[in-house]
Amino acid sequence: MIDPVVDEQWVRAQGDAVVLADVRWYLDGRSGRAAYQEGHLPGAVFIDLDTALARPASPAEGRHPLPDPGTFAAAMAAAGIGDDNPVIAYDDAGGVVAARLVWMLRSIGHDAALLDGGLTAYSGALTTEVPVRPAATFTTRDWPADRLASLDEAANGPAVVLDARDRPRFRGDTEPVDPRPGHIPGARNLPCRENVGADGRFLPVEQLRERFAEVGADGSSEVISYCGSGVTACHNLIALEHAGLGAGRLYSGSWSQYSHTDRPAALGD
Repeated sequence: MIDPVVDEQWVRAQGDAVVLADVRWYLDGRSGRAAYQEGHLPGAVFIDLDTALARPASPAEGRHPLPDPGTFAAAMAAAGIGDDNPVIAYDDAGGVVAARLVWMLRSIGHDAALLDGGLTAYSGALTTEVPVRPAATFTTRDWPADRLASLDEAANGPAVVLDARDRPRFRGDTEPVDPRPGHIPGARNLPCRENVGADGRFLPVEQLRERFAEVGADGSSEVISYCGSGVTACHNLIALEHAGLGAGRLYSGSWSQYSHTDRPAALGD
């Protein structure tokens, strides 16, 4: 399987052998599809987070529960992504949204990676031309249980639990979307947006390893990652794998599920 993070030079060398996927999405309600239509990487298809990478939101499952495997497979096939097409995904936020698609594909054994730096670091000209790719065959595969963690495992298990949200949300200083502030007791804060530098590119591997080690994820213990709704948590899992520290597990319900329960919420650092 390819490395979970690749650069523009690597992508250019592959030519048409890879499919570029634009996975822009915005918590503030802006349209990722509209942003794609205004300009995207040449040849890139648009993948909609809300319809292709998640089921409808509910208090019981959170804001972005994983989609039914058949729905996901159909969305990939309709976008022209087949079983043999490596996928290189990007966004305009250091990969924190596009990581969801990459994690989902890699979890079922499909070659996929984040484009390091994404749209903001791309050196070429953008286009408004929408590629026409023929429908492909994408085999339906169940989400592997060993790559997922339940609410109980995130709350009570022996794993190192990482919260990918920004520090103010982790501390409970603010909570813009979920019913109550705070974090899962015992979780450690590793803001995913700090995995990258100002240019949107990932920090050097040694720096990533140091970041993970500071919160107890040094490769010796199982890691569970969560965030607000199970999207940006995938960025920490991609960074973990890129740093050579294992695969980790996703708690997909994340805070948007946990905060609807009567379980305790921790505040502060």
